[in-house]
Amino acid sequence: MTPIRVSVVIVSRGRPGALRLCLTALAQSRHPAFEVIVVTDAEGEAALASWGDRIRVRRCDEANIGRARNIGIEAAAGAIVAFLDDDALPEPGWLATLTAPFADEDVAAAGGYVRGPGHLGWQWRARAAFADGSSRDLVMESDAPIVLRGRLGRGIKTEGTNMAVRRSVLTALGGFDPAYRFYLDETDLNLRLAALGARTAIVPLAQVHHGYLASPRRRADRVPRDLGDIGASLAVFLRRHGARLDGNARIDAERAAQRRRLLHHLHWGRIAPGDLGRLMAGFDAGVSEGRLRPLERLVPLDEPPPPFAAFHDNMPDRPAIWLAAWPQAARARMAEAAELAGQGHVVTLLVLWPDARRHRLRFDPRGVWVQSGGLYGPSLPNDPKFRYWRFDERAAFEETRQAAMRDPCLPVG
Repeated sequence: MTPIRVSVVIVSRGRPGALRLCLTALAQSRHPAFEVIVVTDAEGEAALASWGDRIRVRRCDEANIGRARNIGIEAAAGAIVAFLDDDALPEPGWLATLTAPFADEDVAAAGGYVRGPGHLGWQWRARAAFADGSSRDLVMESDAPIVLRGRLGRGIKTEGTNMAVRRSVLTALGGFDPAYRFYLDETDLNLRLAALGARTAIVPLAQVHHGYLASPRRRADRVPRDLGDIGASLAVFLRRHGARLDGNARIDAERAAQRRRLLHHLHWGRIAPGDLGRLMAGFDAGVSEGRLRPLERLVPLDEPPPPFAAFHDNMPDRPAIWLAAWPQAARARMAEAAELAGQGHVVTLLVLWPDARRHRLRFDPRGVWVQSGGLYGPSLPNDPKFRYWRFDERAAFEETRQAAMRDPCLPVG
């Protein structure tokens, strides 16, 4: 079967180091037919010079995620458009796994799971989205993909940093709504897909690691710097989808939730008492602005796609390799791992300490996945805090656990 051509769109703004790391991880994807479009500002454009013509670059100097993604859609030549954030690290099996459900022509969209920065816990998994902008978890019985159909007022939630949609569907819908400059843009798309009765695949093993890097809206420790865009986007969302709802009650509930979040940060000394009033005033100002923000009528995107520009001339097909080491041998094993990664292998280095510390994950710029933690410590959120292992036994367990996401020899839909 001829693989479906996929365009990966990455929106980047002011974080060239994160973007380079994201592209290095994406280069390990073994999907044989994908191209990469980066929508960025002047700083990001300059950082992409070393990638040459392997990627398609488009400019967007406006801080507007919806408009930037639409620029990426119009530059995309693939039948499927997948979306990543610049502070996300896709697993090597991400793209092939995420796009496999599109072999069924009735599937309009797909979404995967998102893990947190550094640790192996979850940020987001399967959720439903509702007309008031809220979401609720969905119970998944296994890691097998499942296809769900939305309905008016209840969509299947996909995350902007790990989702894919048929290009024909996106262009017919007018893409993303530029009225959402930062928040709820993909939820709005989920609700519009649901109103059409479209089918969305939830793909648990299509996973990315999301960094939550610092931005003008939040610090690296996730403490907010400004809540204005959250308030504005919620007000816009309720205008678009909440005509039958008590919008004031929903905004009051969100305001209370944001205040509780700030009180938590205040309790732990992350913000000063004066920051509480300033940030809440920003939320209120955002709501007021969002209630008056002009809403464009969404029209189909009619820009014809350019020729497809495959990221790989010759797709690397060397097998995945797992290495394990005690801390004292980690430096030498890392040099070995980097050399193997340079040869085209997907390499994971497991560094095990003789204790029960929790495992963490990072991606080395040389192309190596590095997982480190205690020999007896937990790697996943529900693991016991202590479990006895022998070294070889633990290394084999972690290799087996990761193989479905990191082994490049995956079937492609």
